[in-house]
Amino acid sequence: MFGNRRKALLVSVALVGGAMLMTACQDSDAATDTGAAQGSSSATPAGDAVTPSGSSTAGGDQGTGKGSDAPGKGTADGAGSGVDTGNGKREPVEQGCGANDISWSTRSETQAGGYILIIAKAKPGITCYLPAALPTVAFGSDGTQAGPAEQAVGEQIKLSGSTTAYAGVNPKTTNGNGGKELDSIIVAIGDDDPNPVSLPVGTITVDRPIVTNWHTAPEDAVPFG
Repeated sequence: MFGNRRKALLVSVALVGGAMLMTACQDSDAATDTGAAQGSSSATPAGDAVTPSGSSTAGGDQGTGKGSDAPGKGTADGAGSGVDTGNGKREPVEQGCGANDISWSTRSETQAGGYILIIAKAKPGITCYLPAALPTVAFGSDGTQAGPAEQAVGEQIKLSGSTTAYAGVNPKTTNGNGGKELDSIIVAIGDDDPNPVSLPVGTITVDRPIVTNWHTAPEDAVPFG
């Protein structure tokens, strides 16, 4: 009788122990699955869908946004067009002289048989350049024009302030009594000057006139020839 009860007790203990062992194994497996799921979730943050190439959509959007927000140099936020002097300032473009940019005067000289000295200064506030070419000097209603008194053209002259340029005109280079009597000359800066000026010179006889280049010293403007 006692032996049968002992066997029954051992069977019960074995059954309970097996049930407890199975429960422990199930709990361990569940804990492992839960940990794995949590690890996988934390490895890929929410909202960063992984593309097949391995880059996240959020990362690509951020890169595009930064590139499109960058200010464009040389367009709306540039310093403006024009010549860069290196110090943020622009130098004014200096112009060629026209006859109306100049204060004119003449003077009669006796050297070289007598000639007319043309004197040119820039008007107040004007800076301009006389070209390295003969001044255009014409006489009379027929527009007789003075030829060159020098074989080569001179240098460009910058007129500004008190700087003065000189040109010498010999109205008559022939030896006879021929020629026409005039009392003024017409002066321009080149043939295309739209504003030539008429300068009084007193009574002169004109026959094959010549004119020098522009010079910065009056003694260099004597029209020999």
